[in-house]
Amino acid sequence: MLKTPLSFLLLISCFAQAQPTPVTKADYQAAARFSPKKLDKMVFTTSVDPHWLKKSNRFWYLYETSEGKKWYIVDPLKMEKKLLFDNEKLAAAITRIVHDPFDAQHLGLDSLRFIKDENWIQFEVKSTQDAEKIDTTHGSGTAKEKKVFYFEYNLQDGTLNELVGYKKPKHKPTWANISPDSNIIVYGKHFNLYWMDRANYEKALKNEEDTTIVEHTLTTDGVEYFSYHGSGIQGGGGETNVDKEKNKDKRKPAQIFWSPDSKRFVMAHTDNRKVKELWVINSLANPRPTLETYKYQMPGEKDGPIEHLVLFDVVAPSVTGGTFMHREISAAGFKDQDVALWARPAPARTRDDEYRPSIWLGTNTKFYFTRTSRDLRRIDVCVQDINDSVAKPLIQERLNTYVEVRRLGLVNEGKELIEWSERDGWAHFYLYDGNGKLENQITSGAFHCEDIIGIDEKKRVLYFSANNRESGENPYYLHLYKVNFDGSGLTLLDPGDFDHAADMNDDQQFFVDNYSRVNTTPRSVLYNALGKKIMDLETADLTALMAAGYKFPQPFKVKADDGITDIYGVMYKPFSFDSTKKYPIMEYVYPGPQTESVNKAFSRSMDRVDRLAQLGMIVITLGNRGGSPSRSKWYHNYGYGNLRDYGLADKKAAAEQLADRYPFIDINRVGIHGHSGGGFMSTAAMLVYPDFFKVAVSSSGNHDNSIYNRWWSEKHHGVKEIIGPKGDTSFVYSIEKNPDLAKNLKGHLMLSTGDIDNNVHPGNTIRVASTLIKAGKRFDLVLLPGQRHGYADMTEYFFWCMADYFSHWLIGDETPRPVDMLEMDREVPQSGEKGGNGRMPEEDEWNDQ
Repeated sequence: MLKTPLSFLLLISCFAQAQPTPVTKADYQAAARFSPKKLDKMVFTTSVDPHWLKKSNRFWYLYETSEGKKWYIVDPLKMEKKLLFDNEKLAAAITRIVHDPFDAQHLGLDSLRFIKDENWIQFEVKSTQDAEKIDTTHGSGTAKEKKVFYFEYNLQDGTLNELVGYKKPKHKPTWANISPDSNIIVYGKHFNLYWMDRANYEKALKNEEDTTIVEHTLTTDGVEYFSYHGSGIQGGGGETNVDKEKNKDKRKPAQIFWSPDSKRFVMAHTDNRKVKELWVINSLANPRPTLETYKYQMPGEKDGPIEHLVLFDVVAPSVTGGTFMHREISAAGFKDQDVALWARPAPARTRDDEYRPSIWLGTNTKFYFTRTSRDLRRIDVCVQDINDSVAKPLIQERLNTYVEVRRLGLVNEGKELIEWSERDGWAHFYLYDGNGKLENQITSGAFHCEDIIGIDEKKRVLYFSANNRESGENPYYLHLYKVNFDGSGLTLLDPGDFDHAADMNDDQQFFVDNYSRVNTTPRSVLYNALGKKIMDLETADLTALMAAGYKFPQPFKVKADDGITDIYGVMYKPFSFDSTKKYPIMEYVYPGPQTESVNKAFSRSMDRVDRLAQLGMIVITLGNRGGSPSRSKWYHNYGYGNLRDYGLADKKAAAEQLADRYPFIDINRVGIHGHSGGGFMSTAAMLVYPDFFKVAVSSSGNHDNSIYNRWWSEKHHGVKEIIGPKGDTSFVYSIEKNPDLAKNLKGHLMLSTGDIDNNVHPGNTIRVASTLIKAGKRFDLVLLPGQRHGYADMTEYFFWCMADYFSHWLIGDETPRPVDMLEMDREVPQSGEKGGNGRMPEEDEWNDQ
């Protein structure tokens, strides 16, 4: 009889003991601990949001911690930060007047703003007292509301004055587009433009249906779908056939851009009449389901919107007769072109103003815009002189993939221009003279410039945000820089291996820097424009979050499927993580190309990552070639022409590399989830790599990009422009779709959609379902009634549907789940006659009928 050596038996025994134990039980309690409602009580303010004052370089901000809210005033010149007021003393003073109890930790101040010489603030406090509210919508009737008290407070001596009899200015209605001088109010109605003067506008603020309001007609040729208000394209504003009839006589907003002197305005007047219609049905509408009809151009379709650039002259003599002179600007450059007008950046010091006028980018006599070819490979930056009838192209951008642009920076009212361009393969800034002649490239190198933050015309310095420049950092971390117009003196202003967000004042003297990583606590610092730190402002209070067991996620770097390109991601583990166990891995994905769903900084939005991981999974988010515009143009455009499959190989390769690196990852249990483009990508992964990805939850995916909107689909996939022998132009579009591969499904797939999604139409999901049925495949479909692209009040319900799916099919937990979603019901207060769902019994009966 042969004897097995003792050493071999010991080796087998050790090997058996070293094998990680598979996780097969889902931890619902851990996931419920970090619901959005609970996070609201554990995570408070995470960044300083400065309100820069008009008459100084000071700013104020509100910051909340577990100790309550506090209001601060900061004087950068004095390097001083102090409380706006003593919360305890102010609470006592307000209590004496309002007769409702307040204390330092529960001080509810609304609509705070600086007034007078900026040594006074004004705010309001809502009481528990009932007051009558006049129904201004219909000009009659009263309703009960809580009485609001108005106060002024002196910051120097602590004087608190109640504003007895104060009438708070009415909020600007959405339909009012007010001229910079506040004298003319333009709006839309009956498909045309109208205007009223300030006096009549004041009447409308009191009662919109006041019959004494004098309105003037600006245009008379507007018709449905060639209207002067509302584009009627891609989504249609959410109006149903019932809504349209109900609102047909109401005033509506018009997107116009004013000259700084209020003498003119310009708009893009879009003809959508030939664009085909699309529909969704709201089955929940009472008393009958309603139809929502809107214009929606799909890729490759011949008939698209035709845009007209129209300039209105307010100072024309005919204004007294009730009409403004207007004329069309000849801006044609390409067939089926798009025209985009730029607005002037709003000054930071005006953010608390009741309204901020929409002013065109330019001067009193000229404005700037872009015209873009349908294939997006050609963009002209144009200037329009108000005395000319033809637009003048200044800068031409051309590429063999799609071109992107950002708003111009104007220097000395357009005597020089700063343009953002990717012409050398990286996003950089270029300096031009006012006639479009290139003077010099301002920035250069293998990094990505993002936005203009400020322009110091006198010192000829550009302040801008950029990423991918600092060696040793995650290339997505954003920083603030300054550089001279001639390209010299490039300086990093907010050092530190973090993702930074800068908020600079209008004089370009100081900025607030909010920074963090996914694995650090957010902090806020004040700098001057030279990059010198003035003071620390705040550190976010995560005490309660950490006490609940939260642990920061882990950033990682792997190689793309080519073995060369670096891919960056974040790993989220269960907070009860045990390295001796083996966990399934789930990828939360979004393919881009306009963004990657990878957090760079700390985020309180945890549903799809931290919270899902608590069920008992390793959750990862990561980029892919073609996923982000924040790297090289090559990286960004990698998926051009292959919009279905381009990111999948990198997602697969990343999971494999992480499994090789970490023995606690079970590469035989790989799940995937995404919303919108991520819904499209997660289903594609199941069909392209059916033996690798085992479970997917795909929500609101654009599975069939031939019926998604033309702008996104043609841009990122490409459309071919063909010029015939007679000079006629046509466009050819062809794309791979998820339904084409339905026969490949092997794993478990859950599809979901809102039934009135007017962005990614439900037809995308239904077409996949149809082909899966025809292919004889089992799958699951969740229809969310009354929901659009985001799931609104059904988001939490969807989360637990997703949790059930991954728990059963990926983790392998076969524990029967009760019909009631207990984790949701525990969040609903139980009181009176209400049941577990928080509804009265009669409500249940009504909803069951």
